[in-house]
Amino acid sequence: MSEVLHRTPLYEEHVALGARMVPFAGWEMPVQYEGIIDEHRAVRTRAGIFDVCHMAEFRVFGFGAFEALQHLVASDLHRIDELGAAQYTVMLDEAGGVIDDLIVYHTGDLEYLVIANAGNHDIDVDWMRAHLPGDIEFVDESDRTGLIALQGPEAVRIITELAGHEPPARFHIAEAMLDGSIPVLLGRTGYTGEDGVEIVCSAAAAVAVWRLLLSYPEVTPCGLGARDTLRLEMGYPLHGSDMDRTTDPLSAGLGWVVSAKKGDYVGRDAVEHIRAAGLKRRLVGIAVLEGVPRHGYPVLHEGSEVGTVASGTFSPTLGHGIATAYVPVALAEAGTRLEVSIRRKTVEATVTRPPFVTKTSLST
Repeated sequence: MSEVLHRTPLYEEHVALGARMVPFAGWEMPVQYEGIIDEHRAVRTRAGIFDVCHMAEFRVFGFGAFEALQHLVASDLHRIDELGAAQYTVMLDEAGGVIDDLIVYHTGDLEYLVIANAGNHDIDVDWMRAHLPGDIEFVDESDRTGLIALQGPEAVRIITELAGHEPPARFHIAEAMLDGSIPVLLGRTGYTGEDGVEIVCSAAAAVAVWRLLLSYPEVTPCGLGARDTLRLEMGYPLHGSDMDRTTDPLSAGLGWVVSAKKGDYVGRDAVEHIRAAGLKRRLVGIAVLEGVPRHGYPVLHEGSEVGTVASGTFSPTLGHGIATAYVPVALAEAGTRLEVSIRRKTVEATVTRPPFVTKTSLST
């Protein structure tokens, strides 16, 4: 019996634009329109928009909301004490495994907006409800929320024209009115390495926002394919490929989001034990000049298998293959020579510290 796939409020828009639709995390999503490479380059040079309405959105509020979330995530949320600030973080289980990676926005005096991965929606809801105190309000707003990402060198100029003012600073969120009539939240965040915003709106307003953005000739609709190549060029991890409940955040290269100084949180004992014992393996970037590495391909050193590709793709910007892989710590230094088995051929690979692409609208 085939799985019944969810559809975002923009499904008919994608079909009308000729998108190729594929199953993704329980949703029917566009993988590409005109082509992944063209869409990728549009984001790197002009602006692209992505339907991310499938993502999960939760509101957490109440007098103890800060303390409750502080106990649920590995980062120190004191970093977002300022109203409107945002924090990328991870939510762990007791063994230190990554349940999900999240962005937490401080949206009100006693309120936080949490955006999570679509494929983990049900797991996240169950986990958060089980671990939040009874006096904390938890509301799943996923079904009634739209989310559209506008990314690229032209993104800030476009959204400034539509809102009548500049968007908030990086990793901040603020209210805005697009075209004088559509209330939204503008989060200065993204998953491409380019400047831009993620636009939070009501699900009912998603089509209007999408069409408004596409009224700009420099804006290109982009699918999951370009989203993946863009994020991997930056070395941004994908839950389910680069990390999951079998991996800890330190080994996944996310030690920078894990606070060693904050108080207790779920998974802290396990993380600190791993930190003290030392890592056995690490997620690294690898560059492959011949062939395209894909998830699950064997990674070799001197002919012996030492790991597997976590994420892999062809980089349109660089013109060759790039990937991430877990390898023993002794082989994790940049410049280390490895090999990847691609179908029936073994090709050379080099450990490369992400980001693979260093010049974007965020770096200039």
